[in-house]
Amino acid sequence: MTCDDTRLLLHAYLDDELDAANSAAVASHMRGCTGCTARYDAYATLHKALSQPVLYHRAPDALRQRLAAAPAASVPKPRSRAPLAWAMAAGFIGAQLLSSPAWFHWWRSSEMADPIVAQAVSAHVRSLQQQHLMDVVSTDQHTVKPWFEGKLDFSPRVKDLASEGFPLLGGRLDAIDGRSVAALVYKRRLHVINLSQWPDEGSASGPAIAREHGFTVIRWRADGMRFVAISDVNEGDLRQFVLAFQNEPGVPAAR
Repeated sequence: MTCDDTRLLLHAYLDDELDAANSAAVASHMRGCTGCTARYDAYATLHKALSQPVLYHRAPDALRQRLAAAPAASVPKPRSRAPLAWAMAAGFIGAQLLSSPAWFHWWRSSEMADPIVAQAVSAHVRSLQQQHLMDVVSTDQHTVKPWFEGKLDFSPRVKDLASEGFPLLGGRLDAIDGRSVAALVYKRRLHVINLSQWPDEGSASGPAIAREHGFTVIRWRADGMRFVAISDVNEGDLRQFVLAFQNEPGVPAAR
């Protein structure tokens, strides 16, 4: 386990939220890393300080009594809108719905705990380390796709998105959700986009967006595969990348 991996897991380790394997890996790393140990000690000191009872105060009884005796605040009734205003609002909403692809649904899932997101972030951070980004370096999809043959029990989907502003850089083998996955590497200006994919028997699902440690993660299921895209590009660019990757050849991506 690297220092980057350990830093991502320190808070969960401190709160005893890791599974046995990750907990043991973090503990083993810290035994030989003074930097991560010092960071953990600082977190532990802050955690202990914020848990002191002296920081919490009971409201005075007099205040409680005043609040209990106070009359309930009256809430003004909302003014009814004119029929024309409702019609204009409905027309605007309808226009927005018609102007966007009906088949493409986005929803935020930052509140939804998903271990796949944390693992994808960890894999992304590892890949950004020197000499760890790609096992095969090529902008040609017909070179990258055959490279995975014999290394995985499935054939990954590989697309050249240079015309959409996301040139293919290469690919590598990675591990997410306890299995080997195909990781494709794309570029958006100076930013790296990692797209991992592996077989998944779950039903198809539209893209879900999450934010983790400053990275944007978009994941979805389609055609018996699970896809996870992650980068530090802005959310709009990563959405555009996913749309371009999902589109069939010859079909321009929605912008």
